[in-house]
Parts: sequence; structure tokens; C-alpha cells
Amino acid sequence: MTQQQLRIQQGLLTLAHQDYKTQLKRYSLSKVSNPALAEDLVQDTFLRAWNYLLKGGKVDTMKSFLYQILHRLIIDEYRKGKRTSSLDDLVEKGFEPSVAGSSSGDEFNHIMNIIDGKAMMLLIRQLPDRYRKVLTMKFIDNLSLEEISRITGTSKNTIAVQIHRGLVRLKELFDSYNNHNKKLS
Repeated sequence: MTQQQLRIQQGLLTLAHQDYKTQLKRYSLSKVSNPALAEDLVQDTFLRAWNYLLKGGKVDTMKSFLYQILHRLIIDEYRKGKRTSSLDDLVEKGFEPSVAGSSSGDEFNHIMNIIDGKAMMLLIRQLPDRYRKVLTMKFIDNLSLEEISRITGTSKNTIAVQIHRGLVRLKELFDSYNNHNKKLS
């Protein structure tokens, strides 16, 4: 690339930066909800566009080219998975950390949930086989409807109905279990 071509490309990108920076940042911010990250993504967009132009790449429409780069960077950011949030960010959003064991009521509820969960696992064994299998796969093995459907060879709709009916029966068993225990105490 000659010096003249380089200056032309640099001028085009400088104009694009002046014209589209604000719009790109607004778009990025709407997707990632983090101003610093949005700014970084926009800057990375222009950097990648510059590298592409330096390698001799041709751009028909600069605006759509920049949005395409930014869109792909945002997708890459999503694919990185769940990002860790700082405690300050979480507190700003309303999260209030509690000290373990700070409330005996919380601890009691936690213990009761564990006991109820174990009781539910025992009660699942009393269900008919077709409900027991799908509930075990869904709630103990954490499989999706699609995965259960593939394993059992039945449709997702059928699996969803079996899970619903199994939960209704499980709730009936759990209620009778609780009523029985209340009578004993």
C-alpha cells in the first residue's frame, strides 16, 4: 500500500470515527449494559477496521462494515460466558450480601429446604415408572426436555406432559407426607 493510499484510508477511517462513534457506542451499550466495555468494544471495532484496511481490504459501505465488526465483537463477548461482577456492581444493582449464619431464621429455612429436598427424592421413588424416570432426568440429572426426548425416544411435548403430571402426583404425595408428619408431632 502506498503512502497516498494509506493517507486516504486513514482519512476515511477518521471520518467514520467522527460520524459513527456515538451511534456505535450507543448500540454497544444497549447490548452489553456496561459503559466501559461498550467503549472498549467500539475502540476495538475501529482498530480491527484499521487493520483490515491496512491489509488491503476493500469496504463498500463503512457504516455497515463497522456495525458488522461491532456485532461480531458483542457476540464474542456473550460467548465468553457469564462474566464475574464486582461486589460494588452487585451492590449498586440491589444485591445485599449477608453474613453466613447471621439470621437463625435463614439457617432454619435452609435446613428445612434440604430436608424437604431429600424427602422429595424419596417420594419420587414412589411414583409410577414413567413419571419417576422423567422427573429424575429433569430435576436430579438436570437434563433439558430435548435431551430427555432423545434419550427416551419420545417427543418433547410428551416429556413436558409427563413431567407436569409427575409433579402433580409428587405434590400430592408430598402434601400427604407433610400432613402425616404434622399429625405425629
